[in-house]
Order: sequence, then C-alpha cells, then structure tokens
Amino acid sequence: MAANASQQADRSSAERHSAVSEMPDELRADVRLLGESLGRVIAEDGGPDLLSDVERLRKAVIAARRREISVDEVAAMVAEWPIERSVQIARAFTCYFHLVNLAEEHYRMRILRSRDTGEAALPDSLAQAVSELKHDLGEDELTRLIADLEFRPVLTAHPTEARRRAIATAIQRVSAQLAEYNSPDRGAQERQEAYRRMLEEIDLLWRTAQLRHTKLDPLDEVRTAMAAFDETLFRTVPRVYRSLDAALAEGTGTREPKAKAFIRYGSWIGGDRDGNPNVTARVTREAVLIQADHVLTALENATTRIGRTLTVSAQYGDPSKDLADAIALAVDDHPELVSELATRAPREPHRQWMLFVAARIAATRRRDLDLAYRSPDELLRDLRTCQASLVAGGAVRQAYGEIQHLIWQVETFGFHLAELEVRQHSQVHATALEELRAGRTSERTEEVLATIRMIAWIQERFGVRACPRYVVSFTRSADDVAAVYELAEHALGARAPVLDVVPLFESGQDLANSADVLTGMLRIPAVQRRLDQGGRRLEVMLGYSDSAKELGPAAATLKLYDAQAELASWALANDIRLTLFHGRGGALGRGGGPANRAVLAQAPGSVSGRFKVTEQGEVIFARYGHPAIALRHIEQVTNAVLLASTSSVESRTADAAARYRLLAERVASASERAYRSLTEAPGFPEWFGLVSPLEEIGSLRLGSRPARRGLGAPKSLDDLRAIPWVFSWAQTRVNLPGWYGLGSGLLAATRSAEDTAPAGTANGSPETGPAQTSRVDGSPENGAPVGGSTEIGPGLEELRRAYREWPLFASLLDNAEMSLAKTDRQIASRYLALGGRQDFADQVLAEYDLTRELVLAVTGHSRLLESRRVLSRAVQLRDPYVDALSHLQLRALSALRAASDLPEDERERLETLLLLSVNGVAAGLQNTG
Repeated sequence: MAANASQQADRSSAERHSAVSEMPDELRADVRLLGESLGRVIAEDGGPDLLSDVERLRKAVIAARRREISVDEVAAMVAEWPIERSVQIARAFTCYFHLVNLAEEHYRMRILRSRDTGEAALPDSLAQAVSELKHDLGEDELTRLIADLEFRPVLTAHPTEARRRAIATAIQRVSAQLAEYNSPDRGAQERQEAYRRMLEEIDLLWRTAQLRHTKLDPLDEVRTAMAAFDETLFRTVPRVYRSLDAALAEGTGTREPKAKAFIRYGSWIGGDRDGNPNVTARVTREAVLIQADHVLTALENATTRIGRTLTVSAQYGDPSKDLADAIALAVDDHPELVSELATRAPREPHRQWMLFVAARIAATRRRDLDLAYRSPDELLRDLRTCQASLVAGGAVRQAYGEIQHLIWQVETFGFHLAELEVRQHSQVHATALEELRAGRTSERTEEVLATIRMIAWIQERFGVRACPRYVVSFTRSADDVAAVYELAEHALGARAPVLDVVPLFESGQDLANSADVLTGMLRIPAVQRRLDQGGRRLEVMLGYSDSAKELGPAAATLKLYDAQAELASWALANDIRLTLFHGRGGALGRGGGPANRAVLAQAPGSVSGRFKVTEQGEVIFARYGHPAIALRHIEQVTNAVLLASTSSVESRTADAAARYRLLAERVASASERAYRSLTEAPGFPEWFGLVSPLEEIGSLRLGSRPARRGLGAPKSLDDLRAIPWVFSWAQTRVNLPGWYGLGSGLLAATRSAEDTAPAGTANGSPETGPAQTSRVDGSPENGAPVGGSTEIGPGLEELRRAYREWPLFASLLDNAEMSLAKTDRQIASRYLALGGRQDFADQVLAEYDLTRELVLAVTGHSRLLESRRVLSRAVQLRDPYVDALSHLQLRALSALRAASDLPEDERERLETLLLLSVNGVAAGLQNTG
C-alpha cells in the first residue's frame, strides 16, 4: 500500500506540472492578477508576516506533492501557529479559491464567445441538435418533437452552497471590475480605475465574514434563489428560444416563431417540508408572494422599456382595428391614465398601448384590482394584439423582436415565476389520517391541513399552474398517494385544490416496486380524473441521493436505470404520457455530473422530449450565475433531450443495454456487497462521525433544514441525510460516495460468473473488504495485474467495450473518475486515522486503490481525467491549495477529537478554524454536496 501511495504521489506531481504548463495565457494572467491583488490586500491588513505565512504554507503543500518534503512536515508547520493565525490563513486560502473560481468563469465565457463565430454550430448546442435531426428525421417528425419539448429545472434549497450571500455578491462585484479591466476597448485610465475598484472590492471580500452568524430561514433561501432569476434567468430564457427558432428556419425575428416556450421552472424552496419543520403554510404563502413580486417587477420593467422605445408612428401605419378597439376600451375604463399616455406618446399608438400594459402589470403587483390583470393569459392577449397590429402595419421586426421575447417570458414564468411544489413524507400523511379518523388532531396534522388550504389559496390567486404538484417522499404503495387526496377532502371538501400527487421512489426496494405502485394509482378516482383532465399526463420522481447512500454508486445507477426502463414500458402499455422527475444532487455521490451526459444515458423511451430535474445548492449559481454560462447549460441539456428522444439513439442505447446487461449486473452486485460490507459494519456510523467534520457542519448554518433525522450522533446511515453524508466525505478528501464499491464490482465483472468471489468483495470477505493486492496497470496497452494474488479475467475487454458503447456505463465510470480525481490519498489517510479503526481505514484505502486502477484500465486512460483536459487542469491546480486548508482543518479536527474537556474559549476558536476550512474546501472542490 505504501508503494502504491508513493507511485500515486509521483504521478500527482507530474500531472500538476502538466496542468500548470497547459494553463491558457489569459487564464494564467487573471489568476496571477487576482492572486497578487489578494496578497496585497492581506499584507495591508495583516502585515507582511501574515502574507509570508500564507506563502510558506502554499510552497510547503506544493513541495509535499512533489515529495520534496513530507506531509508530516506540513502538519508540523501548521501546528506551530496560534489558532488565530491559522484562522487568518484559512480565510486567505478561502478568498483565493473564490477568486480562482471567478477567473475560470471568465475564461469559460471567453471560450464560449470565441467558439461562437456563427460559421458552424457549437457542439451540444440547439443549432447542432436541430441540424442533426433535420438530417435524420422528416419535417413532420421534427415538428412533433419540438412541439412536445419540455425542460423543467426545479430549484431546491438543499444546503450545499457554503457561501454567504454577502460573499457571493462581493465576488460578483469583483467580477464586474475584472471584466472592465480586461475589456479591449478600455483606455489606460479606465483600466487603472477598474483595477483600483477591483482592489477595493477584493479588500471588502477579505473583510467580510465568511461564516453566517444566524441560521438561514426558508424565506432567506427563497430570496437567495431570486438572485439567479433577477440577474440571469429572466434575460436568458428568451435567448434560448431565439437560438432554437434560428436553428429551425431562416428569418427569425421577421416571421412568426417556430420555437415555443418549452422551459418551465419549478421550486421546492419554501414548499419542501419533508424533515424541515421550519417550512409552514405561512412560509409557503410568503415564498409565492416573493416570487410573484420579482417576476411582476421584471415584466413591468421589460414592458416599460419596450414601450418607451416603440416609437412606431401612426404616420407610417395605422394600428389594427383590434388594437384601436382595445385602446378605445381602455379610454372608457381608465380615461386619465390613457390620456396621460397619449400626451407622452402622441400619434404613437403601439407605444401608448405597451405603456398601458406596463401600468396594468404594476397594478397587478400592487393588487390594484380595478386595473390589474386577472391572469397571465390576459396579459398575453394584450401583447399579441400589439404584435398582430405591428405585423399588419409591416413592422415585423418590431413585432417579432423584443415583444416576442416578452411573450416568451410571460409564457415561461407567468405571474408566479416558478411552479412551487410541496413535498412531505408519506408517514406524516399516514399519521394525520389516523388522527383525523380518530377525531383528534395534533399540531403537525393541523399544519398538513393548513398546507392544503394554502395550495388552494395560491391557485385562486395565481392560477393552478402556480402550485399543482404535491410530492410524496418514501412512497411505498398507492395508498400513500390516495392519502393526499383524502387529506385534501378533510381540509376543504368540494373546494379542494387541483392536485397532481407525485410519488417519490428513493430506496432500492421502492424503485423496484415503482411500476406496481403506479398500477395501483390508476385505480384511485382522483388520479383517474386528473389523467382525463390533463391528457393522461403523469409524473414520477426518482431519488438519486438516498438510493446511492443505501446501495453505493454503481448499484444505485443500475437500479435507477432499470426503474426508468420499466416505468417507460409501463407508461406505453397504459397510454400514459410519463414525465420522470430526476432528484439529482450537485455532487457525484448524489447523481451529479454533467447534465447533458446524464440525459443521453437515460433508458430508452424514458425521455420522450421531456426532462425534469432538481437544481440543488451550489449548482444553481454554478449553472445560472452568469447569462452566457446559463445559456450554454440550457442549450446542452436541451440538445441532449432532443437527441435522446429519437428512435435511432433509443435503439442504440437499448441494444447496448441488452448486450451488456449481465455484465452490469455483475458489477452492481459485487459493488453493492463491497459497499454494504463497509457501511453496514458495526461501529461504522460512529467511526464516520469521528473521521469527518459531520457534527461541526451542522454549525455552518448552511440552510434551514436539519442535517439529520432525529437527535444525537448517527447510529446508522438511515439517521443521516444524503447531503451531509456526501458533503462530509468531500471534506475528508475521500469522496467515498462517488466511487466506493465500483472497483470490487469491476474486478468481479472481469471474471466469469462462476469465478466471482462470494459475499463480499474482491478476493476478500465482508469483514475484511477487498484484497489490498488487487492491482492492474492503468495504461491503455496493459490490462494485466501488477503483482498481488488477484487475477484479472478476460472480462476486462468486455468492460472496455461497454464503456465505449453504452452511455450509462460510460457515465458511471466518467463520474467515478471525476470523483477519484478529487480524492487525495495522503490527506484522506490522515482523516481516516482519526477514527481509531485501522481496519476501516485500510478497507477504504484498498477499495480506492482498486477502483482507481480498474477505472483507468477500463477507460484506457493513463491518468485520471486524461480525456477531460479543462477539468483535469482545474483539479490539478486547485489540489495543493485545498491541501493547505485540509491541513488546517485536520489540526482543528484532531484537537477537537482528542480532548472532550477543552476550555470553552479554545473549543470555540478551534470550531471557527474548522468551519472556515470547511468553507474553503467547499469553494476549492466545488460540487461537494
């Protein structure tokens, strides 16, 4: 094992040197500029000695990766500093990561702009998808596919965004000044001023507290999510539709659009009460009102802007009769307002009308019922009246330009912005019904009834579309779905709201039983009515987080795929238009990874032009923090949805799935046994609590939701929510949920079914875990074992073919490879040693070694992320600086674990250091939860 660790250290050093040499000049310049600016700020505030200590640690961790010094020497250096100094150094590295992330974001935007020359369609873009589909499909089939297209991202408030909102906005201000500084059309004085302002904002970032002093409540989370809408989503969505329309036919902006509004945002923020007692009916009401205020404000501003610029004179074309009649009616109803507008815009009827529409939107926001719109449909009717009048007068560019963008925005966001979804645990409903039938109700049951009444209020105020879905987590039978409809009758009787109850299947057993549950749902009268009313549309949610925590990544991936395939067949047999709702997290241990690859890996027939997915935690701002990046993300996902819905792609995927089915089952079975042999071993939950900052993460105030079910230390994995489970493993640099068990599964699959080792793991038992001597050379040329007693069977070639031909298997290994790349064996070993169970530590490290070598062997890569140059460079460049924060965290964690009787002030200082380092590691590793 020691020799293997040494070899990996040599490779790591070579890989980092390669990554540094490959850094593009523009990115290198921005990283240097921001890093030097931060160093200047640190020296100004803390003195040159502080900057010197930061530099000492930076150089030391780089030297340790080059094996010029040992990690013990780095740990000794960190131990010499007073805690207060360590806190300052942790702040410095955390700020550095925020700035490096910013530099990389700017570089991504430059690359997108440089590739978007218009000469050829960008890979994975809408233009590329449409071009390919025009070649493969007939015009009628393409038209049908576009007409059925749906993309439904659902924002959730899961606590994986470790940054405070104040930190995020400070970074945005630095970003604005960096853009000014780099702008090619700025003169020397303008650049100098931009640099001065950038220093000012970096100084403020340095002086802003990294840790929250108060816990977030659900409405704080709602307001945080609104930043993504205000700054990005509202403006980006019409650009997506415009891109699709341009790809479908020539002349976009001068003709009626062929692209429809296919994006519908949803939100669980303020609606998800499963395990979160802080989300009440009142909170849900306030969440919808906050959303409505933001979207109505945005619509009002956009309409006002269009109205002020729409100076089409009646001299060059009279308004249509419909518009003239509408203006006349407005004069009768609101003479003073229309008279004022006519004075401001004489002989400009279209301008008058759009300003009148803006006034009505403002009245809707103020709840001035005399002038307000009653629904988005009324607003759309008025916008289309203006559009048709412009077309009739020959002003087609005005008709199908900004006004069309506004129409698309209203169609997408309505007056509610995002469809708020309520989620609650099935057991809560079962208990509530028991109480109601017994004639007594607890406070929690009253809250369930109040929630249903609130849904009815929301629908009455904003329309059914604003809040129709009720997600039932841990759905075990059709009775769990029927319970919601029965509770709705208890709450409001005949006035019950329109409800689409969505079953959520999370555990392995529940996924296996999902089709049977849906068959039972079809017998529920309320479900039958909703199917008849909604065109036989039904939605089912699949949980990635808990299934992966229960089964391990490989077995959960196959179990989810099987569930998708079975549900797609069930829907076809029952004439159901099924939408699968994918509850994916940001981290790889919770179904994360590149979204477009995930779509293309879905089971045949399970997409059918519709894709719904959760966007969680830090992923929201990574994907929607900047318009250019948001546009690219949405286009990539939509590209994959379109291609995955074609018969040719479905056929290729089905053939590959059938061809490698037995192979996948061997991988899944052996990997699950290996995973359970660790996670279900006596003492494992307690050990995990010792080797990770699990307990302390609860103090970070990341979100309004409790980190685990119940109180006290976890006694089993069931006590832990998936998010802190994944987040904590990322902090230890182990990243176990993203890869553990896969190596044992791959090894078993290289052998024939008869030769597969029983019960446990590769060449081992459930008690001891995988054999530490199981190794293969990761080079493309050689799949033979290097030493050890484990023989690699002929199945290795079949695994390689499966990786090349089956998107699901490729996605599994690519995601594991990414997770392995973010794992650091030397640092991880120091965390694992804190638990006092060397057997567990050895088992984890042995499985890591086995998984790393076999993933490389199957993919044919000589090093991790070899085929993903940009991501590899980002990981390799960050690793040493993450090491610095890990050493600081280990110092705090070791002291806290070693003594239970620390003085209170010392404990508080150590916890501050620990939590600051958690923030920094999260910023450095990015998709951590």
